[in-house]
Amino acid sequence: MVSYGGINAVKGISLSIPEGKIVTLIGANGAGKSTTLKAVSGLVRPKNGQVLFNGQDLVGLSPDKIVKSGVVLVPEGRRVFPNLTVKENLILGAYLRKDDLSEDFAHVYDLFPRLKERAWQLAGTLSGGEQQMLAVGRALMSRPKVIMMDEPSLGLAPLVVQGIFSIIRDINASGITVLLVEQNANMALQVADYAYVLETGSITKSGTGAELLADESVREAYLGKRKAK
Repeated sequence: MVSYGGINAVKGISLSIPEGKIVTLIGANGAGKSTTLKAVSGLVRPKNGQVLFNGQDLVGLSPDKIVKSGVVLVPEGRRVFPNLTVKENLILGAYLRKDDLSEDFAHVYDLFPRLKERAWQLAGTLSGGEQQMLAVGRALMSRPKVIMMDEPSLGLAPLVVQGIFSIIRDINASGITVLLVEQNANMALQVADYAYVLETGSITKSGTGAELLADESVREAYLGKRKAK
């Protein structure tokens, strides 16, 4: 359970993120999706319960120790450092590492050629889509086992959104587990191996991405359409 000023934002949910899969959380604004990611990443502390990763309870650990364990968050709104260059932002993603970063730069630039072209450009001058690429690339620099993404398509043009979801698939195909919070329920369920619906801090439905795409109540509430008869 996670509370803000006496209000229970997340009410004792239980969910499982299988290794190597894409799991998505969908729900309306205020449902508790972002709070769940913040609790996992150590940005807020649950009143009770556990967050287990590889047998270790992450509750009570500092955010940097959680990153070091292999769990990293790509925050809502990108949160790049606008007055630093693209490359400097990427270096900050690896701040806990002491080894050579050249292979990681090559990997990020392979995923996002645009970032390579703009390596010495200030992050604040990038487009919204480019900043989202940078936020994801920065997270990858820590070599995560699990990457959590909070609203990666927010405010982006449809064509850019398609590219971001393609990258999510590529990241997962490289062996990284993905936990995705996304308002674009249709796209999220298309890429998800498994999905949960959150409503006012509680899980109300779960199933494979395909199952929830076909669920009429989910379609009406989050996809804006009824299943064809």
